[in-house]
Amino acid sequence: MAERAAVAAAEERTRIARELHDVISHHVSLMTLQAAGVRLLLADDPARERERDLLHGVERAGRDTVEELRMLLGVLRDGRAPAGLDSLEDLAAPLRAAGLDVRVATTGTPRPLPPALGLAVYRVVQEALTNTLKHAGAAGVEVAVGWTAHAVTVEVRDDGRAGAAPDPAGDGNRAAGHGLAGMRERVAQHGGTLRTGAGPGGGYTVAATFPLGAGA
Repeated sequence: MAERAAVAAAEERTRIARELHDVISHHVSLMTLQAAGVRLLLADDPARERERDLLHGVERAGRDTVEELRMLLGVLRDGRAPAGLDSLEDLAAPLRAAGLDVRVATTGTPRPLPPALGLAVYRVVQEALTNTLKHAGAAGVEVAVGWTAHAVTVEVRDDGRAGAAPDPAGDGNRAAGHGLAGMRERVAQHGGTLRTGAGPGGGYTVAATFPLGAGA
């Protein structure tokens, strides 16, 4: 009886999630496209810069809304929360098992993040750790999470070889071609900044700053 009830509840969650996605995602995406179309019509009018900025804000809000909707509906379907900063120890465990000394440290007072933002921060750390494991020849890496009133920062510092991986950009950046572009795009979507580079004594650092809105 309990098993049948659990299956029925899961099926109902999936049905609701699918219907919500179809209805809300369609209409929000349509509104976003319409705002983009109007902004393009104003592109040649220098006197309409303010209107273009407002429409760009509408577009960005629409895209963010659809992204968060997809993640939240995934939670409804699966019954699991999306990965976030509270999942960093779970992320570190298999890397430790592979022989990498991963240390996670937090400063400041953590607080809940919107699902999309929390996932973005998590993915940056995940990509940086993956690069370290694959390309750095590092023995240890430190993940530092910092909280302030206006931002959350993550910094991944390893003690490996900065130039260990192929360098398609020719600039000594071992992250180039190995997820750096994706990290930059993910951080930029949330109005943040990304800094990467070799340390003066060796090793490599990936540091991202994500601004926090009033609701975060």
